[in-house]
Amino acid sequence: MSCASSISAPADPVTPESCDLSVIIVNYNVRDLLEQALRSVFRAADGLELEVFVVDNNSVDGSVEMVRAHFPEVHLIANTENVGFSRANNQAIRRARGRYLLLLNPDTIVQEDTLRAMVDFLDAHPEVGAAGCKILNPDGSFAPESRRSFPTPAVAFYRMVGLSRLFPHSRRFGRYNLTYLSPEVETEVDALSGSCMFVRHAALYFSRMAYERLCREGLGPTAHLLPNGLQPDGGAGLLDEDFFMYGEDLDWCYRIQQAGWKIVYTPRTQIIHYKGESTKKGELRYVRLFYGAMLRFVEKHFRDRYSPTFLTLLRLGIALRAGLSALHRGARRLAPLVIDGLLTALIVTLGGWLRSLAAGRPLAALFLLSVVPAYALSTVAGIALMGGYRRGRIWQLRPVFYGTLIGLLFMGTLSFLVPDIAFSRMVVLLSAPFALAALLGWRLVWRRRHAARLQRALLVGPTDEARRLHRLLEAAPWPSFQLIGYVSPEPDGTDQETPPRLGALHHLRDLVRLRQVDAVIFATAGLSHTTVLQLIQQLRDLPVQFKILPEGRPHVIGKAHIETLEPPSLVDAEAALPTLRSLPLGRALECGLALVGLILRPLLKGMARLSARPGLRQLVRRLDGLPDVLRGRRTLVGCHPDECALLPEGWGIRPGLFAVSEARPTPPRTPEDIRQLYAYYMQQRTAWLELRLLLQAIRRLLQTT
Repeated sequence: MSCASSISAPADPVTPESCDLSVIIVNYNVRDLLEQALRSVFRAADGLELEVFVVDNNSVDGSVEMVRAHFPEVHLIANTENVGFSRANNQAIRRARGRYLLLLNPDTIVQEDTLRAMVDFLDAHPEVGAAGCKILNPDGSFAPESRRSFPTPAVAFYRMVGLSRLFPHSRRFGRYNLTYLSPEVETEVDALSGSCMFVRHAALYFSRMAYERLCREGLGPTAHLLPNGLQPDGGAGLLDEDFFMYGEDLDWCYRIQQAGWKIVYTPRTQIIHYKGESTKKGELRYVRLFYGAMLRFVEKHFRDRYSPTFLTLLRLGIALRAGLSALHRGARRLAPLVIDGLLTALIVTLGGWLRSLAAGRPLAALFLLSVVPAYALSTVAGIALMGGYRRGRIWQLRPVFYGTLIGLLFMGTLSFLVPDIAFSRMVVLLSAPFALAALLGWRLVWRRRHAARLQRALLVGPTDEARRLHRLLEAAPWPSFQLIGYVSPEPDGTDQETPPRLGALHHLRDLVRLRQVDAVIFATAGLSHTTVLQLIQQLRDLPVQFKILPEGRPHVIGKAHIETLEPPSLVDAEAALPTLRSLPLGRALECGLALVGLILRPLLKGMARLSARPGLRQLVRRLDGLPDVLRGRRTLVGCHPDECALLPEGWGIRPGLFAVSEARPTPPRTPEDIRQLYAYYMQQRTAWLELRLLLQAIRRLLQTT
């Protein structure tokens, strides 16, 4: 029997007395977001009797230690396994003593008035069993999951086939997320988002009719504690633990409605939801969990309402939609594999055609039908064997280098075992370097086109936070943004300081437009969350990203990820020495680039004589050291002679034609800055990183005036 159909008195309550609100947060490996969410909750707790539960599902990122160290007042439940969203919430609900419950995601920030506004709303509407507020995406747009309809067969069908997206303002097709209603309209709905759901605690134990009877008897305020042996009577029950993740909020709202309670969406307050952190929507696991939850909801609640044939068709439709989603995601992951195979096949075919043209005879069919597919497949298989198609490793160069070598060795072996294709041995051998160049080339071009440029960022907050962020950026090896200035609520800075104060809050919109700002960073130390949300709303029509700088923390929270600006430690760099990656490939790539540089040097020298650009002349002088690179005395990317003396000898960083520090937007100022920069380089050292640093250093050198 699931927990949804069995409920008893709260077990092991913290105290026998009631409080206003019990906030319940289920966490899984989002420590920094959880910390920010807890800070926002306690800032919004003014005037309320509040208790906060954090249920951790066996995180490995230090979440439990963070809660114990920084929030000792939080009731922490540390599970030894991931028990799922429903079961984790139920663990806290059984201990909760609040008149109202708030199920809150750890990747949210609540406004200062949110808790008070929603408690007052539920106090004023005793017929409401659950309520939700406006949820904003990180870019300031309205999150449609703030309010929903139940996925009845018709509603589910319109959503699956895309009609709800094509006709969002249609009452028929836009029913799932009620997109035909304005976000500013308070309305009764079927369901709310489990990321921020306020629930009347008594609704879990009693139907609305039974609760009204208890209120008349004077037991309403403490009915949720089941005092004096009071027994549940027709309530909604706990969350159904058969829903591991997704769908449990819909199911709970359905049962709350069945118990006679209303469910209401109100726009009187709002929160920000940085969704998709704990479970990424691009993963196949998300597809399985989401559509599996929809299937379970339909089977649980609509089995007796519709014919078996209709439900079977609906199940098939949901399964088909899930399959198409999985295929779409699979196709995106297979794209690099297909590109590699086609490029390799094209190059070896071209090589065979040129050989046949030189020999004066047509290209053999055996070559096209056996050698070409065998070489392409063996190369792709080699890259896959080296992990080149795993998530996050597609752009790494090392697997491509070794995969191409594996393909070449395989074809060489095959040509000795099968005499009929021995003629192809030289064609494959000569094609291999071009295939390697093509496979590396499309990765470099694609990554260069899609790499995020250095964003222009503007901080909103007090002067102290602007200076703190400026110091963090100076110490960070390669930050993704540059701080052009800040705006503050008070005129406590000037445009001559570092970073400059560019104006007050009412100047923000004009500054974003005129200064071509890419990202606005809000410092929570000097701003209320209400102010942050209001400013986001004012800027939501501009092409700008929004980030959060948590109080006292060395990281910035964005929509897609958390960027850590804390410099690495020297101890971590020492630990990275035995496991440095890509060094064989790095040496091979370095020698290849050095040879290319020697070939191009006469041309560049002639261009430097005709050009007035001093940067080009400096580049030619640097290239004089390429023979030392081939001999192994120096490296293309290394340390400046003055910097080498500051680094531990055990790191083995040799002088380079280009220094790592030259790739930074601003050079390190102190010996400690230099050591931290190279510590980061040691930790992250790969062939791709060295190539990127080389290109950045050359570009900055050419910009020299």
